[in-house]
Amino acid sequence: MANPFDLTDRTALVTGGGRGIGAAIVTRFAEAGASVVIANRSLDIAEALAAELSTRGLSVRAVALAGLDRAALHALVGDIVRKSSRLDIVVHNAGGCPWASVEELDEDKLEEALAVNLKACFWLAQAAAPAMRANGFGRILVTSSVSARVAMAGGAHYSAAKAGVNAFIRGAAFELARDGITVNGVEPGFIAKPGRGTMSKPEVADRLGRFIPMGRLGEADDIAYAMLYLASEQARYTTGQTIVVDGGSTLPETGYAVERHWGLA
Repeated sequence: MANPFDLTDRTALVTGGGRGIGAAIVTRFAEAGASVVIANRSLDIAEALAAELSTRGLSVRAVALAGLDRAALHALVGDIVRKSSRLDIVVHNAGGCPWASVEELDEDKLEEALAVNLKACFWLAQAAAPAMRANGFGRILVTSSVSARVAMAGGAHYSAAKAGVNAFIRGAAFELARDGITVNGVEPGFIAKPGRGTMSKPEVADRLGRFIPMGRLGEADDIAYAMLYLASEQARYTTGQTIVVDGGSTLPETGYAVERHWGLA
């Protein structure tokens, strides 16, 4: 049976694709036949992943993510289109949050959260849409977050940015619907980050898992496979949507509801 999620002859750009969720997206897209460009701030990390995947006969190359402002992203997309003669899929996976309470938040941290998570979506779509329109096919995808709908202390600006991402997805999807271009996203919940960060600690992962109905953190591939579907021809009638991939973490009213149901309290 043919691969229903075949991306052969497609060219894809993944920002923030050097590790974690981004690396998983790059890997699954390349395995599906796409020629993938990794745009990453740390070029050495992206180059290492590209080299590893290239030894498997996959088409992957790395470029430096020079910035997330309009000029830098237009230049990035323009260079890819010139070299590949097309650009079919853009995944804006780069993101982040400089944590700060509402009272402690300053203009720099707010601007960083908005620029990385939200503003870059506009500039990438703006730059990529003409090439996608010319080919009659386009997929603009964004890694959003369940933070768009739930709260965590110190992340109000991040939540606001991700809520804006979801609104961008709906608005851009409406505008581009007649051009053969779909715009969608995935909202990850808690995803394990082996080897780095607080959630790489087993005791933290175990504690978080108690409050997730499925009892564990997700894996990067859980997000990558959702992205693979949205990038494929099979998602041709899906646009303006986000897929929540969170193990059910946003379902219960409180963490107490999870503990009570499974007898963990």
